Amino acid sequence: MNQTMVTNFVILGFSELPHLQVLLFLSFLCLYMAALSGNLLIVVAISASPSLHTPMYFFLVNLAMVDLLCTSTILPKLLDSMVGAMTISYWGCMAQLFLFTWSLGAELLLFSAMAYDRYVAICHPLHYSAWMGPRVCALLAGVVWTISLTNTSVNTGLILPLPFCSSNLVEHFFCEIPPLLKLSCAPTHLNEVMAFAADVFLAVGNFSVTILSYGCIVVSIFQIRSAEGKRRAFSTCSAHLIVVTMYYSTVIYTYIRPASSYSLNKDKVVSVIYTSVAPTLNPLIYTLRNKDVKVALRRLLSCC
Repeated sequence: MNQTMVTNFVILGFSELPHLQVLLFLSFLCLYMAALSGNLLIVVAISASPSLHTPMYFFLVNLAMVDLLCTSTILPKLLDSMVGAMTISYWGCMAQLFLFTWSLGAELLLFSAMAYDRYVAICHPLHYSAWMGPRVCALLAGVVWTISLTNTSVNTGLILPLPFCSSNLVEHFFCEIPPLLKLSCAPTHLNEVMAFAADVFLAVGNFSVTILSYGCIVVSIFQIRSAEGKRRAFSTCSAHLIVVTMYYSTVIYTYIRPASSYSLNKDKVVSVIYTSVAPTLNPLIYTLRNKDVKVALRRLLSCC
């Protein structure tokens, strides 16, 4: 009863590495600028090119928007904290948690939607226009954003009643569920169960769907007679699978464990992958290697 309730948090970030602050600041600044410019270019180029108004590029625009939401929620505050502004208000922390968890769930679901789109295109090309029409794509996108919004509303709503009265030092570079639960002086069993259930559904479940889709795609690729066709298909699939596996594995590692096992240094490095590295790589892997997108980007840049 005599404890003082926390009204703001101190984001420790990478303060345990003072000799690397300049290098880390420049690295995260470059990652943010690359993610911001790459994803914005993808959205504008696809939106301005009628020839790219297809289901595959529709989902890529959604993915770019999710990556913009993720990086803009995390990295500006991280850069700010690295130059001295390490404090974040309670409601600012909750807003960051809400927006990040929303983007995280949407990205996991979008990977499955994109894998399903490629599965239909390669394995059932004759049914593609019927199975992936505008209404179906809009419905899938609506489901992605609605489920991810519901997930973040539930998990953030469960954190709001928790008292943070033991410490306000967040051993992380942003407000995420595991380090916040570690600070609570009330039981967090329900929060951990819900975070675990969300991870099983969103991460493990969608990863299984994605792997299954790509498994069917690989079987179809083996039926391609052209060696060049096989090489291109495998090149594209392997790049996609590398990014997807990297993203899913780090998310599963972070959220499928109890908050008490949270590690200061190891978990921050893992979080960098799905908050900074993956959003930067997605434009390169999914679109900038595509000839149609390159043509659209050249046309856009020439107009500018």
